[in-house]
Amino acid sequence: MNYYFVWVRSSRYHGSTALTYSSPDRIPTGSVVQVELQKLPVLGVVSGPSSQPRFKTKAIDRVFGLPPLPAHLLKLAGWLKDYYPAPLGILTQQLLLAGLSDKQLAAESARELVKPDLSDLPPLTKEQAAALTAMAERDTYLLHGTTGSGKTRLYIELAAREVAAGRSAIILTPEISLTTQLGNSFRQVFGDRVIVMHSQQAPGERRRAWLDCLRATEPMIVIGPRSALFSPLQKPGLIILDEAHEAAYKQEQAPQYQAGRVAATLAQLTRSSLVLGSATPAIGDYYLAEQKQKPIIRLAKLAQPELLTATKVTLVNRKDHSLFSRSPFLSSELIKAVEAALARGEQSLLYLNRRGTARLVLCENCGWQATCPHCDIPLTYHGDKHELRCHSCSHHQPTPGSCPECGHADVIFKTAGTKAVVEEVERLFPNARVARFDTDNAKAERFERHYDTIKKGEVDILVGTQLLAKGLDLPRLSTLGIVLADTSLYLPDFSAQERTFQLISQVLGRIGRGHVVGRAIIQTYHSEHPVLKAAVEGDYQGFYQSELASRRQYLFPPFCYLLKLTVRRASIKSAEEAALKLKAEIEGHYKVRVEGPAPSFYERFQNKYQWQLVVKAKQRDELLKIIDHLPANWSYDIDPLDLL
Repeated sequence: MNYYFVWVRSSRYHGSTALTYSSPDRIPTGSVVQVELQKLPVLGVVSGPSSQPRFKTKAIDRVFGLPPLPAHLLKLAGWLKDYYPAPLGILTQQLLLAGLSDKQLAAESARELVKPDLSDLPPLTKEQAAALTAMAERDTYLLHGTTGSGKTRLYIELAAREVAAGRSAIILTPEISLTTQLGNSFRQVFGDRVIVMHSQQAPGERRRAWLDCLRATEPMIVIGPRSALFSPLQKPGLIILDEAHEAAYKQEQAPQYQAGRVAATLAQLTRSSLVLGSATPAIGDYYLAEQKQKPIIRLAKLAQPELLTATKVTLVNRKDHSLFSRSPFLSSELIKAVEAALARGEQSLLYLNRRGTARLVLCENCGWQATCPHCDIPLTYHGDKHELRCHSCSHHQPTPGSCPECGHADVIFKTAGTKAVVEEVERLFPNARVARFDTDNAKAERFERHYDTIKKGEVDILVGTQLLAKGLDLPRLSTLGIVLADTSLYLPDFSAQERTFQLISQVLGRIGRGHVVGRAIIQTYHSEHPVLKAAVEGDYQGFYQSELASRRQYLFPPFCYLLKLTVRRASIKSAEEAALKLKAEIEGHYKVRVEGPAPSFYERFQNKYQWQLVVKAKQRDELLKIIDHLPANWSYDIDPLDLL
């Protein structure tokens, strides 16, 4: 009899060590198996042989006829377990899909693989060619490329270089909505070598993609969000994080990993090149590249230089109501710009990082405000369903016809969201084809399902949140309206200014890309704010130096490591007392700085009160020790991107 350590794929297993199972057969490490856990069949992966234990073991029920998972993937998972602590049953979910059907296991891949063909691509610019030459060695590169400078063109060249060397590439994108555009660009060159993987695919489609990766004997190109890092490719040689600054690369559920850090470890394990591409690199990434003297590659010029006219940017003061005579949301300047774009047969994008129809529902008579009964945060009005929703806990209720406190009929709706903007646009431009894209979209309405029709110009006006701010290249898009540029600027968080700079810079980058003349109208209450001015002027270095000095002064990343600890209790008093007790224990045992306790940004959530501590440390190991000894009912977020 042979004995094996097995990592089981089940959220019901909360342990941190592999389980031991037996089999009369010899089973290679990395084999995908089926075992019994708590009387239920679950998938697992053999992590190695074991000596005979003292206890009775269950048998491995099935060994799937698949190639073993690559050794580097098991090593990566082992590192992940120590660096981002999480139950092993949850961590193994990163490695294996939820199920494997016999039908798909029996089916062979129908992919027809040919050599990459770059002949239809535009020639490299001098700047791109110089960048490609500078990236000849296997290393970590920060690619700081202005929007429209042709970073994707460079990614394709780098991937073709790896395929020619017999190695695969993993191309990450922060949003699933961008996989269609990126996939199309790569398929033009690599054909069926391109495998797209993400969580919104049908289960069968995703399983086929995963099996194609595992069974591949030829170099492949995998495209997807952060989970694509765990694709079972045998020989990766290139890992690219496009829009590497994006917060979407941080997983908020266990294991709470940051994709850039995981990618760096995977690159080290496989001796791959790592490319962090962005027009607005994260402060931490840029600082780390400087400190470690890693190459910072700059692309400053448009890839399509035929259009030499710079984007015209106009700032509109939201405080001046005379500028909004035709609409409470859209200035006369913005309306004229959209009208002109429609007349030219061009597209417009109206950006507002707020969902719903109205973010505040108030009674003008007594001051009552509609708030969530479980979370004490304002409910958002959704006019299409005439209901109020909590965007935190998903509570929803009918919209009252009168004030529930005083009975008065003067209930008003303030602070517009994307749905209200759509209604206003349809009123102002009744003949225009309008589409809204945000996280309220139904599956059939999602951007990735409509990308081709939008690119062809079959939508005149796009309205959306930050989903539309990232990486899109729409040749007919000429006019941009930022409905309110200040939505994230004054959030009480260390990352608020960086996030605002990135969002404004990125959404401005959707126009003026060398296709048509760009026009941007930015509506703001704070036109003189230095962050907004830096974004409009494209002054990354000025913003970077200012923000870095602030973080050094107040001790925030990249000058320390962060751990956010949160406790939930039935009363404010018990939450505060629990936080004070833990603070005293931490300060007495660890070399860290503890700030707080304080109520969380969302103080009440699902009828519980939330208080938090923020722990800062020069050595990350100190934070891991704290996590190991956390009391029951405390949650943690290590390396958080924000403290909200």
